[in-house]
Amino acid sequence: MLKFLREQLAKLLEERAGLVGEIDAIVATAEAESRSTMTTEETAQLDERSAAVKVKDDEIIAARQRLADAEERDTRSNREAEERAAAGQTGPSAERAPARTGAEPETYRKNGDVSYFRDLTMVSLNRGDFRSAADRLQRNNREVVEARALSTTDGAGGDFVPPLWMVNDYIELARTARPTADRVRNEPLPTGTDQINIPKIATGTAVAEQATQNTAVQNTDATTGTVAANVATIAGQQVIPVQLIEQSPINMDTILLADLALDYAAKVDLFVLNNNAVNKKGLLQETGTSSVTYVDATPTVGELYSKLADAVQRVATLRFLPADTIIMHPRRWAWFLAAVDGNSRPLILPSSSNGSGFNALGASGGVAGATGVVGNLMGLDVILDPQIPVTLGAGTEDAIIVFRAADSILWEGAPHAESFREPLAAQLSVLLRFYRYAAFTTARYAGSVSKITGTGLIAPTF
Repeated sequence: MLKFLREQLAKLLEERAGLVGEIDAIVATAEAESRSTMTTEETAQLDERSAAVKVKDDEIIAARQRLADAEERDTRSNREAEERAAAGQTGPSAERAPARTGAEPETYRKNGDVSYFRDLTMVSLNRGDFRSAADRLQRNNREVVEARALSTTDGAGGDFVPPLWMVNDYIELARTARPTADRVRNEPLPTGTDQINIPKIATGTAVAEQATQNTAVQNTDATTGTVAANVATIAGQQVIPVQLIEQSPINMDTILLADLALDYAAKVDLFVLNNNAVNKKGLLQETGTSSVTYVDATPTVGELYSKLADAVQRVATLRFLPADTIIMHPRRWAWFLAAVDGNSRPLILPSSSNGSGFNALGASGGVAGATGVVGNLMGLDVILDPQIPVTLGAGTEDAIIVFRAADSILWEGAPHAESFREPLAAQLSVLLRFYRYAAFTTARYAGSVSKITGTGLIAPTF
């Protein structure tokens, strides 16, 4: 117990030191650039870190109190053990040995040698052989418990055995991460705008062989256009009573704000992956991307592998640069891992320092992870994203995305985690709010994205 509480306190102190370091770094940046004011983003980051330090201070105070209480209990237990040893009790077994009622005479039996009330008086006044008297009183208590057949049922002794709530080890809601959003190019969102416009050369100039000397050379005028990415607000809120904040032994506002932030991560990943709005289209919805259709009532890994090759060559053909990433659902990667040859040998082998194995179809990171890079196919990183839709086509199909990740851009503003009492003060409630601005585009080079869909991607069987 003491070791755990000390480690918990050390972890909190380390986390607080990290936050203070981030605050110092923000201020140091402004000082290094000889600025008298900080940017809006720096101010927001400074406020966020400062609020986090205050929360961490409260957690540290609570952790120190829990440690002090535990140390005090430990000291009392050691002192009691010493007193039992001095009284001739050599261990906990002497104190806890059950009285065998029926096989031994009762401690305070009629016409016995000892008196219950005399022993109570000796113990309360510390007179005479009060240690032996205390032992007899404890033995009598055990005899009475056995005689009354008490249990942990409420009303029969259970009222003195309360449930223990492990609130510090609460179970967080399982949420997906943001593997696709983290894979694309991430940029800070500029302030003061609701739309990002990027100039684009629509059609280019041209050169050609000169017909003869002193004749006109090729003259083709370039045309231009723009790519727009609208700024979206991704936000959420939660109303909780003041009592839940003030009476709970842990910081419920911190827990709920963290959960809102985790849900934002999942939603911005879906925003990048499958959003379908004007100037906000995700990878699966953007127009101008390549489409590879795999139609098969009895799909095989070998056939799908050839479709992957088709998708890879389409990116190279249209973008003139190679693809570097494959996004697929965890169930599709598991289907790859389950594939074997005619001798029941796996086609996807675990990667090792010696390579991926002779004649392997691909390499696996060793496990079918839920999110993130798990291996490679055709030299491209395979990333799993559970938010790839699995209800496409006839209703059970998923999709595979092959693309050049750096060609797609996700802009994100600073996160805002806030709490407000004033609007709901009349009902003793607090409104918790989290929001963040984001914009995304893959329209800069739509040809850098190739999608594989069709009946060949129905729910796999294992």
